Amino acid sequence: MQTVGKNMTAGRPLKHILALSLPLMVANAFQQIYTVADTAIVGNVLGLGALAALGAVDWFNWMMLSIVQGLAQGFSVRMARQFGASDFAGLRRTIGNACTLSILCAAALTACAQMLTPFVLQILQTPEEIVARSLAYIRIIFWGLPVVMAFNLFSAILRSVGDGKTPLLAMVIACAVNITLDILFVSSFDMDVQGAAIATVIAQGCSALICLRVLWRNGLLRVGKEDLRPRARLCLDLMALGAPVAAQNMVISVGGMIVQRVINGFDVVFVAGYTATNKLYGVLEIAATSFGYAMTVYVGQNLGVSAYGRIRRGVRAGVAAGVATSALICAAMLLFGRQLLSGFITSQDANEARQALDYAMQFLRIMSVFLPVLYVLHIVRSSLQGLGDTVFPLLSGLAELIMRVGAALFLPVYLGYEAVFIGEVLAGAGADAILLSRNWARSRRFPAVDRERALAEEI
Repeated sequence: MQTVGKNMTAGRPLKHILALSLPLMVANAFQQIYTVADTAIVGNVLGLGALAALGAVDWFNWMMLSIVQGLAQGFSVRMARQFGASDFAGLRRTIGNACTLSILCAAALTACAQMLTPFVLQILQTPEEIVARSLAYIRIIFWGLPVVMAFNLFSAILRSVGDGKTPLLAMVIACAVNITLDILFVSSFDMDVQGAAIATVIAQGCSALICLRVLWRNGLLRVGKEDLRPRARLCLDLMALGAPVAAQNMVISVGGMIVQRVINGFDVVFVAGYTATNKLYGVLEIAATSFGYAMTVYVGQNLGVSAYGRIRRGVRAGVAAGVATSALICAAMLLFGRQLLSGFITSQDANEARQALDYAMQFLRIMSVFLPVLYVLHIVRSSLQGLGDTVFPLLSGLAELIMRVGAALFLPVYLGYEAVFIGEVLAGAGADAILLSRNWARSRRFPAVDRERALAEEI
Protein backbone atom coordinates (compact mmCIF):
# COMPACT_ATOMS: atom_id res chain seq x y z
CA MET A 1 0.00 0.00 0.00
CA GLN A 2 1.42 3.37 -1.04
CA THR A 3 1.35 6.02 1.67
CA VAL A 4 1.88 9.74 1.79
CA GLY A 5 2.50 12.32 4.47
CA LYS A 6 4.54 12.76 7.57
CA ASN A 7 3.74 11.99 11.18
CA MET A 8 4.57 14.92 13.46
CA THR A 9 3.97 13.21 16.79
CA ALA A 10 7.65 12.36 17.35
CA GLY A 11 10.89 14.26 16.84
CA ARG A 12 11.81 17.91 17.22
CA PRO A 13 8.75 20.16 16.87
CA LEU A 14 10.57 22.98 15.07
CA LYS A 15 11.97 20.59 12.46
CA HIS A 16 8.46 19.37 11.60
CA ILE A 17 7.02 22.89 11.54
CA LEU A 18 9.73 24.16 9.20
CA ALA A 19 9.51 21.06 6.98
CA LEU A 20 5.83 21.77 6.30
CA SER A 21 5.87 25.58 6.34
CA LEU A 22 8.79 26.08 3.91
CA PRO A 23 7.05 24.37 0.93
CA LEU A 24 3.95 26.38 1.80
CA MET A 25 5.97 29.60 1.67
CA VAL A 26 7.27 28.73 -1.79
CA ALA A 27 3.77 27.75 -2.97
CA ASN A 28 2.31 31.02 -1.66
CA ALA A 29 5.14 32.92 -3.34
CA PHE A 30 4.23 31.35 -6.69
CA GLN A 31 0.60 32.26 -6.06
CA GLN A 32 1.68 35.87 -5.54
CA ILE A 33 3.78 35.71 -8.71
CA TYR A 34 0.93 34.61 -10.92
CA THR A 35 -1.42 37.16 -9.32
CA VAL A 36 1.04 39.95 -10.06
CA ALA A 37 1.72 38.60 -13.56
CA ASP A 38 -2.02 38.38 -14.24
CA THR A 39 -2.41 42.03 -13.26
CA ALA A 40 0.65 43.14 -15.24
CA ILE A 41 -0.46 41.38 -18.43
CA VAL A 42 -3.97 42.83 -18.27
CA GLY A 43 -2.67 46.31 -17.49
CA ASN A 44 -0.03 46.34 -20.21
CA VAL A 45 -2.13 44.75 -22.94
CA LEU A 46 -5.62 46.12 -22.21
CA GLY A 47 -4.82 49.37 -20.39
CA LEU A 48 -5.82 51.10 -17.18
CA GLY A 49 -9.57 50.62 -17.70
CA ALA A 50 -9.21 46.83 -17.70
CA LEU A 51 -6.85 46.96 -14.76
CA ALA A 52 -9.33 49.08 -12.81
CA ALA A 53 -12.10 46.60 -13.67
CA LEU A 54 -10.10 43.80 -12.02
CA GLY A 55 -9.20 45.94 -9.03
CA ALA A 56 -12.80 46.96 -8.45
CA VAL A 57 -13.75 43.39 -7.49
CA ASP A 58 -10.57 42.45 -5.61
CA TRP A 59 -12.02 42.55 -2.11
CA PHE A 60 -15.24 40.73 -3.05
CA ASN A 61 -13.23 38.08 -4.86
CA TRP A 62 -10.91 37.73 -1.85
CA MET A 63 -13.94 37.36 0.44
CA MET A 64 -15.35 34.40 -1.48
CA LEU A 65 -11.93 32.76 -1.81
CA SER A 66 -11.24 33.21 1.90
CA ILE A 67 -14.54 31.55 2.79
CA VAL A 68 -13.56 28.54 0.67
CA GLN A 69 -10.09 28.45 2.23
CA GLY A 70 -11.54 28.75 5.73
CA LEU A 71 -13.88 25.80 5.22
CA ALA A 72 -11.08 23.60 3.87
CA GLN A 73 -8.70 24.58 6.67
CA GLY A 74 -11.34 23.87 9.30
CA PHE A 75 -12.12 20.44 7.80
CA SER A 76 -8.40 19.59 7.86
CA VAL A 77 -8.22 20.00 11.65
CA ARG A 78 -10.15 16.77 12.21
CA MET A 79 -8.12 15.00 9.51
CA ALA A 80 -4.81 15.93 11.12
CA ARG A 81 -6.05 14.71 14.50
CA GLN A 82 -7.10 11.32 13.07
CA PHE A 83 -3.89 10.92 11.10
CA GLY A 84 -1.86 11.61 14.24
CA ALA A 85 -3.89 8.98 16.11
CA SER A 86 -3.44 6.47 13.21
CA ASP A 87 -7.25 6.28 12.86
CA PHE A 88 -7.10 5.70 9.11
CA ALA A 89 -10.65 4.33 8.75
CA GLY A 90 -11.99 7.42 10.52
CA LEU A 91 -9.74 9.61 8.39
CA ARG A 92 -11.23 8.20 5.18
CA ARG A 93 -14.77 8.78 6.50
CA THR A 94 -13.87 12.35 7.37
CA ILE A 95 -12.36 12.92 3.91
CA GLY A 96 -15.43 11.43 2.23
CA ASN A 97 -17.88 13.55 4.21
CA ALA A 98 -15.68 16.63 3.69
CA CYS A 99 -15.90 16.02 -0.07
CA THR A 100 -19.69 15.79 0.10
CA LEU A 101 -19.94 18.95 2.20
CA SER A 102 -17.55 20.78 -0.11
CA ILE A 103 -19.72 20.03 -3.15
CA LEU A 104 -22.78 21.45 -1.38
CA CYS A 105 -20.91 24.49 -0.04
CA ALA A 106 -19.35 25.24 -3.43
CA ALA A 107 -22.76 25.14 -5.13
CA ALA A 108 -24.29 27.44 -2.50
CA LEU A 109 -21.38 29.90 -2.60
CA THR A 110 -21.44 30.02 -6.41
CA ALA A 111 -25.15 30.81 -6.45
CA CYS A 112 -24.81 33.49 -3.75
CA ALA A 113 -21.79 35.09 -5.41
CA GLN A 114 -23.51 35.31 -8.79
CA MET A 115 -26.63 36.90 -7.27
CA LEU A 116 -24.75 39.37 -5.05
CA THR A 117 -22.16 40.59 -7.56
CA PRO A 118 -24.18 43.46 -9.14
CA PHE A 119 -25.31 44.64 -5.70
CA VAL A 120 -21.78 44.56 -4.29
CA LEU A 121 -20.38 46.52 -7.23
CA GLN A 122 -23.03 49.15 -6.58
CA ILE A 123 -22.27 49.29 -2.85
CA LEU A 124 -18.56 49.68 -3.58
CA GLN A 125 -19.41 52.61 -5.89
CA THR A 126 -17.68 51.05 -8.88
CA PRO A 127 -17.26 53.64 -11.66
CA GLU A 128 -19.92 53.19 -14.33
CA GLU A 129 -17.39 52.96 -17.16
CA ILE A 130 -15.83 49.75 -15.77
CA VAL A 131 -18.90 48.00 -14.30
CA ALA A 132 -19.52 45.87 -17.41
CA ARG A 133 -15.92 44.64 -17.50
CA SER A 134 -15.87 43.98 -13.75
CA LEU A 135 -19.05 41.92 -14.03
CA ALA A 136 -17.74 39.96 -17.01
CA TYR A 137 -14.52 39.12 -15.18
CA ILE A 138 -15.85 38.25 -11.74
CA ARG A 139 -18.77 36.16 -12.99
CA ILE A 140 -16.34 33.78 -14.73
CA ILE A 141 -14.14 33.70 -11.63
CA PHE A 142 -17.14 32.82 -9.46
CA TRP A 143 -18.30 30.08 -11.84
CA GLY A 144 -14.92 28.55 -11.03
CA LEU A 145 -15.56 28.50 -7.27
CA PRO A 146 -16.21 24.70 -7.27
CA VAL A 147 -12.75 24.27 -8.82
CA VAL A 148 -11.21 26.50 -6.15
CA MET A 149 -13.03 24.51 -3.48
CA ALA A 150 -11.67 21.27 -4.92
CA PHE A 151 -8.06 22.48 -4.91
CA ASN A 152 -8.29 23.89 -1.39
CA LEU A 153 -9.88 20.71 -0.04
CA PHE A 154 -7.42 18.36 -1.78
CA SER A 155 -4.40 20.43 -0.70
CA ALA A 156 -5.79 20.65 2.84
CA ILE A 157 -6.09 16.85 2.99
CA LEU A 158 -2.49 16.46 1.85
CA ARG A 159 -1.19 19.07 4.28
CA SER A 160 -3.13 17.56 7.17
CA VAL A 161 -0.99 14.43 6.82
CA GLY A 162 2.21 16.46 6.47
CA ASP A 163 2.54 16.53 2.65
CA GLY A 164 3.40 20.09 1.67
CA LYS A 165 5.32 19.15 -1.49
CA THR A 166 2.39 18.09 -3.67
CA PRO A 167 0.43 21.35 -3.17
CA LEU A 168 3.69 23.20 -3.91
CA LEU A 169 4.14 21.31 -7.21
CA ALA A 170 0.50 21.96 -8.07
CA MET A 171 0.91 25.71 -7.45
CA VAL A 172 4.11 25.92 -9.52
CA ILE A 173 2.38 24.24 -12.48
CA ALA A 174 -0.73 26.41 -12.01
CA CYS A 175 1.47 29.51 -12.08
CA ALA A 176 3.06 28.49 -15.39
CA VAL A 177 -0.32 27.55 -16.91
CA ASN A 178 -1.97 30.78 -15.80
CA ILE A 179 0.74 33.06 -17.18
CA THR A 180 0.91 31.16 -20.48
CA LEU A 181 -2.86 31.22 -20.97
CA ASP A 182 -3.04 34.88 -19.93
CA ILE A 183 -0.67 35.81 -22.74
CA LEU A 184 -2.51 33.55 -25.19
CA PHE A 185 -6.10 34.55 -24.33
CA VAL A 186 -5.62 38.24 -23.55
CA SER A 187 -2.94 39.17 -26.05
CA SER A 188 -3.30 36.72 -28.96
CA PHE A 189 -7.02 35.88 -28.89
CA ASP A 190 -8.26 39.37 -27.84
CA MET A 191 -10.56 37.91 -25.16
CA ASP A 192 -10.30 41.03 -22.94
CA VAL A 193 -10.67 40.53 -19.17
CA GLN A 194 -12.73 37.38 -19.73
CA GLY A 195 -9.58 35.74 -21.08
CA ALA A 196 -7.72 36.46 -17.83
CA ALA A 197 -10.60 34.99 -15.81
CA ILE A 198 -10.77 31.82 -17.93
CA ALA A 199 -7.00 31.39 -17.67
CA THR A 200 -7.21 31.62 -13.87
CA VAL A 201 -9.99 29.01 -13.64
CA ILE A 202 -8.16 26.58 -15.93
CA ALA A 203 -4.94 26.98 -13.93
CA GLN A 204 -6.79 26.29 -10.69
CA GLY A 205 -8.35 23.22 -12.29
CA CYS A 206 -4.89 21.91 -13.18
CA SER A 207 -3.70 22.33 -9.59
CA ALA A 208 -6.79 20.51 -8.28
CA LEU A 209 -6.24 17.59 -10.67
CA ILE A 210 -2.60 17.22 -9.62
CA CYS A 211 -3.57 16.97 -5.94
CA LEU A 212 -6.46 14.61 -6.73
CA ARG A 213 -4.11 12.32 -8.68
CA VAL A 214 -1.84 11.94 -5.65
CA LEU A 215 -4.81 11.31 -3.36
CA TRP A 216 -6.34 8.75 -5.72
CA ARG A 217 -3.10 6.82 -6.17
CA ASN A 218 -2.55 6.70 -2.43
CA GLY A 219 -4.02 3.64 -0.76
CA LEU A 220 -4.10 5.31 2.65
CA LEU A 221 -6.32 8.22 1.59
CA ARG A 222 -8.52 6.63 -1.10
CA VAL A 223 -12.18 6.85 -0.13
CA GLY A 224 -15.03 4.57 -1.13
CA LYS A 225 -18.76 5.10 -1.69
CA GLU A 226 -19.52 4.31 1.94
CA ASP A 227 -17.09 7.02 3.07
CA LEU A 228 -18.88 9.57 0.87
CA ARG A 229 -22.26 8.81 2.44
CA PRO A 230 -23.17 11.82 4.64
CA ARG A 231 -23.19 11.14 8.37
CA ALA A 232 -25.15 13.79 10.23
CA ARG A 233 -22.94 13.92 13.33
CA LEU A 234 -19.71 13.94 11.33
CA CYS A 235 -20.97 16.66 8.98
CA LEU A 236 -22.02 18.80 11.94
CA ASP A 237 -18.60 18.34 13.53
CA LEU A 238 -16.86 19.34 10.31
CA MET A 239 -19.01 22.44 9.88
CA ALA A 240 -18.40 23.35 13.53
CA LEU A 241 -14.69 23.45 12.62
CA GLY A 242 -14.92 24.98 9.15
CA ALA A 243 -17.74 27.53 9.44
CA PRO A 244 -16.11 29.69 12.17
CA VAL A 245 -12.84 29.86 10.20
CA ALA A 246 -14.76 30.87 7.06
CA ALA A 247 -16.75 33.43 9.07
CA GLN A 248 -13.53 34.80 10.56
CA ASN A 249 -12.07 35.31 7.07
CA MET A 250 -15.30 36.91 5.87
CA VAL A 251 -15.35 39.35 8.79
CA ILE A 252 -11.77 40.40 8.09
CA SER A 253 -12.52 40.98 4.41
CA VAL A 254 -15.63 43.05 5.25
CA GLY A 255 -13.40 45.25 7.40
CA GLY A 256 -11.03 45.62 4.48
CA MET A 257 -13.84 46.76 2.18
CA ILE A 258 -15.01 49.37 4.69
CA VAL A 259 -11.48 50.70 5.12
CA GLN A 260 -11.09 50.84 1.33
CA ARG A 261 -14.14 53.10 1.09
CA VAL A 262 -12.58 55.42 3.68
CA ILE A 263 -9.27 55.46 1.81
CA ASN A 264 -11.05 56.36 -1.42
CA GLY A 265 -12.07 59.58 0.30
CA PHE A 266 -8.45 60.80 0.41
CA ASP A 267 -6.66 62.31 -2.57
CA VAL A 268 -5.51 60.15 -5.48
CA VAL A 269 -1.83 60.45 -4.54
CA PHE A 270 -2.47 58.94 -1.11
CA VAL A 271 -4.62 56.16 -2.58
CA ALA A 272 -1.82 55.30 -5.01
CA GLY A 273 0.77 55.14 -2.23
CA TYR A 274 -1.49 53.02 -0.01
CA THR A 275 -2.22 50.66 -2.91
CA ALA A 276 1.49 50.25 -3.68
CA THR A 277 2.24 49.10 -0.12
CA ASN A 278 -0.80 46.83 -0.15
CA LYS A 279 0.68 45.04 -3.16
CA LEU A 280 3.67 44.16 -0.99
CA TYR A 281 1.45 43.08 1.89
CA GLY A 282 1.01 39.62 0.42
CA VAL A 283 4.79 39.21 0.35
CA LEU A 284 5.07 40.30 3.99
CA GLU A 285 2.36 37.82 4.98
CA ILE A 286 3.53 34.77 3.01
CA ALA A 287 5.65 33.27 5.78
CA ALA A 288 3.06 34.13 8.46
CA THR A 289 0.22 32.26 6.76
CA SER A 290 2.55 29.35 5.98
CA PHE A 291 3.67 29.05 9.59
CA GLY A 292 0.02 29.26 10.60
CA TYR A 293 -1.11 26.38 8.41
CA ALA A 294 1.82 24.27 9.57
CA MET A 295 0.83 24.94 13.18
CA THR A 296 -2.75 23.80 12.54
CA VAL A 297 -1.49 20.47 11.21
CA TYR A 298 1.20 20.03 13.89
CA VAL A 299 -1.17 20.78 16.77
CA GLY A 300 -3.95 18.65 15.27
CA GLN A 301 -1.74 15.58 14.81
CA ASN A 302 -0.32 15.82 18.34
CA LEU A 303 -3.75 16.35 19.83
CA GLY A 304 -4.71 13.04 18.20
CA VAL A 305 -2.23 11.25 20.51
CA SER A 306 -2.80 13.60 23.48
CA ALA A 307 0.82 14.86 23.27
CA TYR A 308 0.08 18.08 25.17
CA GLY A 309 3.71 18.71 26.08
CA ARG A 310 4.66 18.59 22.41
CA ILE A 311 1.85 21.01 21.61
CA ARG A 312 3.19 23.51 24.16
CA ARG A 313 6.72 23.22 22.84
CA GLY A 314 5.57 23.38 19.24
CA VAL A 315 3.63 26.60 19.79
CA ARG A 316 6.62 28.18 21.53
CA ALA A 317 8.93 27.05 18.71
CA GLY A 318 6.52 28.32 16.07
CA VAL A 319 6.21 31.73 17.71
CA ALA A 320 10.00 32.01 18.04
CA ALA A 321 10.52 31.05 14.39
CA GLY A 322 7.81 33.48 13.30
CA VAL A 323 9.23 36.41 15.26
CA ALA A 324 12.74 35.71 13.92
CA THR A 325 11.41 35.50 10.35
CA SER A 326 9.44 38.73 10.73
CA ALA A 327 12.57 40.49 12.02
CA LEU A 328 14.50 39.45 8.89
CA ILE A 329 11.68 40.60 6.61
CA CYS A 330 11.44 43.87 8.52
CA ALA A 331 15.15 44.52 7.99
CA ALA A 332 14.83 43.76 4.26
CA MET A 333 11.85 46.09 3.85
CA LEU A 334 13.53 48.94 5.71
CA LEU A 335 16.64 48.56 3.57
CA PHE A 336 15.11 47.88 0.15
CA GLY A 337 11.44 48.82 0.50
CA ARG A 338 11.71 52.12 -1.33
CA GLN A 339 13.27 50.46 -4.38
CA LEU A 340 10.55 47.78 -4.41
CA LEU A 341 7.73 50.29 -4.04
CA SER A 342 9.06 52.51 -6.80
CA GLY A 343 8.33 49.69 -9.26
CA PHE A 344 4.59 50.09 -8.56
CA ILE A 345 4.41 53.89 -8.71
CA THR A 346 4.63 55.77 -11.98
CA SER A 347 3.38 59.25 -12.87
CA GLN A 348 4.11 61.96 -15.41
CA ASP A 349 4.28 64.38 -12.48
CA ALA A 350 7.54 63.71 -10.62
CA ASN A 351 6.32 65.51 -7.49
CA GLU A 352 3.16 63.38 -7.31
CA ALA A 353 5.17 60.20 -7.77
CA ARG A 354 7.59 61.23 -5.02
CA GLN A 355 4.75 62.10 -2.63
CA ALA A 356 2.95 58.82 -3.32
CA LEU A 357 6.19 56.95 -2.71
CA ASP A 358 6.63 58.81 0.59
CA TYR A 359 3.12 57.76 1.69
CA ALA A 360 3.81 54.17 0.64
CA MET A 361 7.14 54.07 2.46
CA GLN A 362 5.63 55.49 5.64
CA PHE A 363 2.98 52.77 5.60
CA LEU A 364 5.58 50.09 4.84
CA ARG A 365 7.82 51.20 7.73
CA ILE A 366 4.93 50.96 10.20
CA MET A 367 3.84 47.57 8.87
CA SER A 368 7.42 46.25 8.91
CA VAL A 369 8.31 47.38 12.43
CA PHE A 370 5.14 45.82 13.82
CA LEU A 371 5.36 42.71 11.63
CA PRO A 372 5.94 40.41 14.67
CA VAL A 373 2.38 41.29 15.76
CA LEU A 374 1.06 39.82 12.50
CA TYR A 375 3.19 36.68 12.77
CA VAL A 376 2.18 35.96 16.36
CA LEU A 377 -1.44 36.44 15.30
CA HIS A 378 -1.29 33.84 12.52
CA ILE A 379 0.70 31.28 14.53
CA VAL A 380 -1.33 31.43 17.76
CA ARG A 381 -4.67 31.66 15.94
CA SER A 382 -3.86 28.61 13.82
CA SER A 383 -2.62 26.69 16.87
CA LEU A 384 -5.95 27.26 18.60
CA GLN A 385 -7.78 26.12 15.46
CA GLY A 386 -5.64 22.97 15.50
CA LEU A 387 -6.98 22.32 19.00
CA GLY A 388 -10.50 22.59 17.62
CA ASP A 389 -11.02 26.00 19.23
CA THR A 390 -12.60 28.07 16.45
CA VAL A 391 -14.68 30.46 18.57
CA PHE A 392 -11.86 32.59 19.98
CA PRO A 393 -10.10 32.88 16.59
CA LEU A 394 -13.45 34.14 15.26
CA LEU A 395 -13.62 36.64 18.13
CA SER A 396 -10.11 37.77 17.24
CA GLY A 397 -11.34 38.41 13.69
CA LEU A 398 -14.14 40.56 15.11
CA ALA A 399 -11.55 42.44 17.16
CA GLU A 400 -9.58 43.09 13.96
CA LEU A 401 -12.73 44.40 12.30
CA ILE A 402 -13.59 46.74 15.18
CA MET A 403 -10.06 48.10 15.61
CA ARG A 404 -9.34 48.53 11.91
CA VAL A 405 -12.68 50.10 10.99
CA GLY A 406 -12.84 52.19 14.18
CA ALA A 407 -9.41 53.66 13.51
CA ALA A 408 -10.27 54.40 9.87
CA LEU A 409 -13.61 56.03 10.69
CA PHE A 410 -12.83 58.05 13.82
CA LEU A 411 -9.09 58.66 14.15
CA PRO A 412 -8.52 60.62 10.91
CA VAL A 413 -10.12 63.63 12.61
CA TYR A 414 -7.20 63.67 15.05
CA LEU A 415 -4.38 61.95 13.18
CA GLY A 416 -5.19 62.51 9.52
CA TYR A 417 -4.25 59.86 6.97
CA GLU A 418 -1.84 58.18 9.45
CA ALA A 419 -4.89 56.78 11.26
CA VAL A 420 -5.32 54.25 8.45
CA PHE A 421 -1.77 52.99 8.98
CA ILE A 422 -2.11 52.86 12.75
CA GLY A 423 -5.41 51.00 12.38
CA GLU A 424 -3.59 48.02 10.89
CA VAL A 425 -1.31 47.79 13.92
CA LEU A 426 -4.22 48.21 16.34
CA ALA A 427 -6.14 45.46 14.54
CA GLY A 428 -3.29 43.00 14.98
CA ALA A 429 -2.68 44.01 18.60
CA GLY A 430 -6.36 43.62 19.50
CA ALA A 431 -6.49 40.16 17.96
CA ASP A 432 -3.23 39.14 19.67
CA ALA A 433 -4.58 40.15 23.08
CA ILE A 434 -7.51 37.75 22.68
CA LEU A 435 -5.50 34.92 21.13
CA LEU A 436 -2.57 34.99 23.57
CA SER A 437 -4.83 35.09 26.62
CA ARG A 438 -6.88 32.19 25.24
CA ASN A 439 -3.78 30.17 24.40
CA TRP A 440 -2.41 30.74 27.92
CA ALA A 441 -5.71 29.61 29.47
CA ARG A 442 -5.90 26.49 27.25
CA SER A 443 -2.26 25.61 27.94
CA ARG A 444 -2.78 25.78 31.70
CA ARG A 445 -5.59 23.23 31.42
CA PHE A 446 -3.46 20.69 29.52
CA PRO A 447 -2.91 17.48 31.49
CA ALA A 448 0.50 17.17 33.18
CA VAL A 449 3.14 15.53 30.98
CA ASP A 450 5.92 13.26 32.28
CA ARG A 451 9.07 15.42 32.19
CA GLU A 452 11.47 12.55 31.34
CA ARG A 453 9.31 11.47 28.41
CA ALA A 454 9.04 15.04 27.19
CA LEU A 455 12.81 15.48 27.30
CA ALA A 456 13.37 12.17 25.53
CA GLU A 457 11.08 13.25 22.69
CA GLU A 458 13.30 16.27 22.02
CA ILE A 459 16.56 14.28 21.73
